[in-house]
Order: sequence, then structure tokens, then C-alpha cells
Amino acid sequence: MGCCGKMICDGCSYANTMREIQESLDPVCLFCRHPSPETLEESCKLLMRRVESNDPLSLVEVGMKRLTEGDYAGAFKYWTKAAEVGDAEAHFHLSVLYHDGKCVQTDLKKEVYHLEIAAIAGHPYARHNLGCIDEMIDRAVKHLIIAANLGCDEAIQKLKEYYKYGKVSKEDFAAALRGHHAAVDATKSPQRREAAEASMNMR
Repeated sequence: MGCCGKMICDGCSYANTMREIQESLDPVCLFCRHPSPETLEESCKLLMRRVESNDPLSLVEVGMKRLTEGDYAGAFKYWTKAAEVGDAEAHFHLSVLYHDGKCVQTDLKKEVYHLEIAAIAGHPYARHNLGCIDEMIDRAVKHLIIAANLGCDEAIQKLKEYYKYGKVSKEDFAAALRGHHAAVDATKSPQRREAAEASMNMR
């Protein structure tokens, strides 16, 4: 939400929207009760207001907007600000820039630095990427197992490949599969399913 910087999942957002429609309520933010912006311009103003207060989620969002516009320097600027206040997603995006060499020189040390901070904060894809670039197989496998337990599909695929070549034990691979399934199941709900179906119907 641009008004207060809070985020909710698609299922909760969809359920609330349906409630507002059914009860003929004016749309408001679930957190601060601020009326939802009626125009894109108003939404952008609210977002930039949050950016000025150094809200990390808003900084990351503006960074993503800059990225889609091809403005890598702008994305780097906003993600750096968000990373400075400890946002894991910002650290992950910065690691990708240092990996790809977009607006910055390719730098493995800086890539790993940002990946490690994001991974410690619980970012599954940062943990997965650490597993992919770590040359120590035992350590790489540990990274991938943690990522799998956080619900990362790519980590399970990588572990499956390692298991095929005998780099992961049967017990560790089975435990990673169970952890991955549990993490994925924890994200499921009737509301999220309905939101996904509604989204598909709108395409």
C-alpha cells in the first residue's frame, strides 16, 4: 500500500475486495484505513511520500519500476537506499545487478556480500543463488536444502540434479522434499486459490 507501506498477500487482498463489493463499502487500506487512491497519479504521489520517509518496501517498488523502464542506475540508487535500512529484497536485487554487470561492474565479492545478507534474513532465492555459486559442494548443498525448506522450487531441482550424481544423500534429499512441500502447503489457502482463479479469468 502506497499510503502506509504495508503489504498483504493476494488472497487477503482479494477477500477484502470482495467484502467491500458485497457490503457496498468504499475501498480503504486494511492497515491505516486511508481511502484507496482513485487515480494512478494519486497512487504515485502516495508511493513517493513513502519513499521520502525511507520506507524500504516503497524504495524497492520504485527500484523495480526503474528497472522495467531500463533505468538500471535508478534501480541501483533506490535498492541501495533500501538495503541501507536492512531490506532483504533490496540486497537480493543488488546481488543480481553485480552478477549481471548492469550499471555496475561485475563483482563476485559484492554479489556474495548482498546474497549473504539477504539469505541470513530468510530470502529463499538468495540462499539458492549462494548454493549455485559456492564451489564447496557440501556447503552448496546446505544452502540449497535451506532454500528448499523455504519453498524455493529451483533449489529442489538443483538438489534433484545433485542427488542424481550422488552429491546428496537419499536421506537429505527426502528431508528437503518434505520441507519444501510443507513450505509450499503453508502458503496455500482458499482465498489465494480464488484470487489466482480470478486473475486467470481476467487474462
